[in-house]
Amino acid sequence: MKPLAPPPLSLLDKYVGQDIQPLYVATVTVTGGEARHGRASGVARSDDGNLDLRLRMPPELGGPGGGTNPEQLFAAGFAACFHGVLCLLAAKAGMSADGCSVAVAVSFARDPVDGMYLLTAEVKIRLPGMRHATAEELVRNAERVCPYAKIAREGMLNVITLVD
Repeated sequence: MKPLAPPPLSLLDKYVGQDIQPLYVATVTVTGGEARHGRASGVARSDDGNLDLRLRMPPELGGPGGGTNPEQLFAAGFAACFHGVLCLLAAKAGMSADGCSVAVAVSFARDPVDGMYLLTAEVKIRLPGMRHATAEELVRNAERVCPYAKIAREGMLNVITLVD
């Protein structure tokens, strides 16, 4: 088996084209489980079988806990993506990001604008051993490149379709 390695720096190459060019598509299906409610008792499974999780409402929202929830999944994706971008940008600049960590706190909150719900994210980055000014520049550049940071800042193209 081939040892794990970081992705190639070519992922940072600029794309020139008129249309969005998908490089990878992840498909996850959620079913309702015991409570017939995806958030309360659902199961999330990816089409390739690598993700198979029980979804549970956290106690803070009146649930029993004991499983993951959408906010944790989003936070994990955001943190992993931002960490990866930081490491690629550091490598491209000939720097080491050893010991780097990214913690993302996602809050499920009430929206004062429409009275319903929204998500907020707080990203905390540690770059031990790196000069503060250098770390700040790296973080600013990562914020411009990371797709999760982009959707948090700009929104996301999203198409909702009812299928038979």
